[in-house]
Amino acid sequence: MRRAYDVATVRAAETRARAALPEGALMQRAAAGLAGSVARLLPRVYGARILLLVGSGDNGGDALYAGARLAARGARVDALLLGSQAHETGLGALLRAGGRVVDAESVPVVPGQVVLDGIVGIGGRGGLREPAATIVAGLPADCLVVAVDVPSGVDADTGEVSGRAVRADVTVTFGGLKPGLLVDPGAERAGVVELVDIGLDLPEQAPVECLDAAAVRARLPHPSRDTDKYRRGVLGVAAGSQQYTGAAVLCTGAAVRCGAGMVRYVGAEEPAALVRARWPEVVVGPGRVQAWAVGSGGGGDAADRLAQALEDGVPLVVDADALPAFARAGGSRGAALLTPHAGELARLLGVERADVEARRLEHARRAAAELDAVVLLKGSTTVVARPDGRVRVNPTGTPALGTAGSGDVLAGLCGALLAGGLDPFDAGSVGAWLHGLAGRLSADGGAPVSAYSVLEALPAAFRAVAATG
Repeated sequence: MRRAYDVATVRAAETRARAALPEGALMQRAAAGLAGSVARLLPRVYGARILLLVGSGDNGGDALYAGARLAARGARVDALLLGSQAHETGLGALLRAGGRVVDAESVPVVPGQVVLDGIVGIGGRGGLREPAATIVAGLPADCLVVAVDVPSGVDADTGEVSGRAVRADVTVTFGGLKPGLLVDPGAERAGVVELVDIGLDLPEQAPVECLDAAAVRARLPHPSRDTDKYRRGVLGVAAGSQQYTGAAVLCTGAAVRCGAGMVRYVGAEEPAALVRARWPEVVVGPGRVQAWAVGSGGGGDAADRLAQALEDGVPLVVDADALPAFARAGGSRGAALLTPHAGELARLLGVERADVEARRLEHARRAAAELDAVVLLKGSTTVVARPDGRVRVNPTGTPALGTAGSGDVLAGLCGALLAGGLDPFDAGSVGAWLHGLAGRLSADGGAPVSAYSVLEALPAAFRAVAATG
């Protein structure tokens, strides 16, 4: 599992490390890791052209020291100083190694050159200021941009981009991941993220996590010898309507393919007939359940279906048309997982959709706290937030999932995991992980993707996770 730490936590760990190390040792570790990452990106270091964009402070110092190491190996390294003052010893090291300082009017523009973004570090807020903004905007399209710790202009804590920002091909970050490198729009600016261990003592529990395959496998229910359909979990599905009949088929089908011991469907006559025809193992009609998935394609009946599900006091997934009814009801007597997209969450919170997209962490956390439920915010970066502020970010997402009915599949998948005994935080984060992997598998080779093809790829996603053991 990958863990991401806020700036304050990283800064505190750096302070402790500096106190126990010779002066400058921590920066040298960072610079060595940065230089090594750049060297691995090059066909060869000798003769390579490298441009350093250097701001004030330690971020610029990391870039200068890394540039000195690369210059010592025969690279031509030019430094454009953009801060009020450069890191003095780092600049001295670069000049002694054969690097040189250039001004804005004579910045070398070389096809394929490497540009190290050392303008603003993890403490920066807001977009790039001049002249850095103009310099960055004028970089050649074919240059390889490597960000130092975080792309300048990206908020390291949130991923927010509130002005001009660097778009990196690679970000080399130090000590621990930062949330802004995992959550859009910052994640999209970060490119490939490489973590350099510089010996920081960071807490085991991080405010933002990313599951990996091993962590997903550890959380999945594992049937024992005496497991029966009831121990595997009975999921009730109240989804679909006369207008959105397919939602019923997709939601129930996902639960069937993801290991629910029994699926009960409650809904209108036409979608119920389609469910019977496609999934004969689904029981149509009311009965006892261990979890509910409510709202996908629910139309005008979603509020009534949610009210009935709330009466059972069991864990539930709340999707689509049932979300406003959940908010009006003041929460659940059981554990709840809400699965809105950005537009739905914006309506729940009374904000603009663009605000949600710009600050995904903030709004997911706010909704989880206000609604006292786990919130799975779907989108370019799926964020799963608990009411206490802990977050998991899904790393397997793909644009292939941007297709009608994909959310219905996710609701059924998460519902099956809830019925199988996972708590809403694990059900949401594990479900998003498997859903994303299924989307990638269904798009393998460039094949067109539909919600049904994602559903059909779910068993392969489970097998891929099982193979990690």
